[in-house]
Amino acid sequence: MKKRVILFYLPFLFWGSFAVAQTKDPVVEAIVKEANENSQLEKLAHELVDVIGPRLVGTPQMQQANDWAVAKYKEWNINAHNEKWGEWRGWQRGISHIDLVYPRTESLEGMQLAWSPGMKKAVTAELVIIPDIADSVEFKKWLPTVKGKFVLISMNQPTGRPDYNWQEFARKESFEKMKADRAAQTEAWRNRINKTGRTARSLSVALEKAGAAGVVTCNWSNGFGVNKIFSAYTKKIPTIDISLEDYGLLYRLTESGHKPKIRVQTEAKEKGIVPTFNTIAEIKGSEKPNEYVILSAHFDSWDGGTGATDNGTGTLTMMEAMRILKKVYPSPKRTILVGHWGSEEQGLNGSRAFVADHPEIVPNVQAVFNQDNGTGRVVNLAGQGFLHSYEYLGRWLTQVPEEIRSPIQTSFPGAPGTGGSDFASFVAAGVPAFSLSSLNWSYGTYTWHTNRDTYDKIVFDDVRSNAILTAILAYMASEDPNKTPRDKSVLPINPQTGQPGTWPEPRQPTRKGGLD
Repeated sequence: MKKRVILFYLPFLFWGSFAVAQTKDPVVEAIVKEANENSQLEKLAHELVDVIGPRLVGTPQMQQANDWAVAKYKEWNINAHNEKWGEWRGWQRGISHIDLVYPRTESLEGMQLAWSPGMKKAVTAELVIIPDIADSVEFKKWLPTVKGKFVLISMNQPTGRPDYNWQEFARKESFEKMKADRAAQTEAWRNRINKTGRTARSLSVALEKAGAAGVVTCNWSNGFGVNKIFSAYTKKIPTIDISLEDYGLLYRLTESGHKPKIRVQTEAKEKGIVPTFNTIAEIKGSEKPNEYVILSAHFDSWDGGTGATDNGTGTLTMMEAMRILKKVYPSPKRTILVGHWGSEEQGLNGSRAFVADHPEIVPNVQAVFNQDNGTGRVVNLAGQGFLHSYEYLGRWLTQVPEEIRSPIQTSFPGAPGTGGSDFASFVAAGVPAFSLSSLNWSYGTYTWHTNRDTYDKIVFDDVRSNAILTAILAYMASEDPNKTPRDKSVLPINPQTGQPGTWPEPRQPTRKGGLD
């Protein structure tokens, strides 16, 4: 998540002003007790992350996760259902076997990218590297030579060690030399690709049309053993991503003229056009059932790993908060609703669809609490541009245990989020929606959209803390005698246009995706 500009910083002022009047609330005490003594987080995580696994939109595992969540809520006597919001290209990942077979034999670490087409049988072929040609005309002349070959299209990284490792152990001049060499190599590779006249997407398509056996990439994430895994642009030939270590091996063998060959077998099934869903659950309000507190987390993931911290941990936080609330606060004043959104990764589609499809709910939302940036405990809370957010958020936070509350930095009124996660879908509609932004835990490098986003990266003490925080905020928002105001702050001048900043406008979701 992007850092927010702090327009004025007042967390301790508000907490201090309420501290004198604060008394122990039995519901808050019950929330903390239940979370600490009867946590279901490890069990839920195992079922979701290990058993079901990654939740790419349009895959059977996404549907399995939707059905699992509905069943789990019903176990807790919470009403839940799957709500269709669109359709997507259906696809099911199969096995990936990638082996070096010449000039020696070695099994390689790699996998096909999401939506890569499956192969009817294994293919063994030579490797070639995108050449450094003069221009797009020369590239067209070169293209026919790729027929029947696997093509390496990523830069060979000069080091597989992350910068922090160099910083700790290298001589300063060694570190600086490596960075300078890497920058020069990166610029040279960028120019090499630009001279083909193709983008990353159109380059893969051109290679496919020229009869290449497959496209080979290495999207290193700047950490030991970790790659980003996104989607393929090819329709008929496989696109595979290989670890930095093995990609470097293949690149060097190819560059030195040893004409290496790899054997690739990737399996996948096309499932046609399939329906896509949000999972919605609610605890009905007893006094103001048509006003809502919404807990929010996206349910889908990329499928390089198992979606443990993006956004398994956000999902677990909201499910555990709902379980606890149903047990210790079964008759809230306002309806407490949880949304597990689909296809956030392709553009906040599930939450945008919910906002568009529920005009009876959106004007009556008291607050939205969204969590989606890793496993860490919450340390930032911004007002998202809502002028009076400091007053009610400050008041609600006074009931949060000090050890959870004190690390949270707040910025009010902040600026409205325009993207990044599902809270932005609500902010654009003028709904007070807030991102519970978490401690980093090397999220951007090691788990965000990577092959290493797995169960073992979850820090359960931090997720438990977040479930407590979320449950208390939901309770306080439900109990508040006043409806939250929606007054918006005056946004600063945009230095690029010289005009006052404008509030983001609601955007329509992609209702039918994955087909282009």
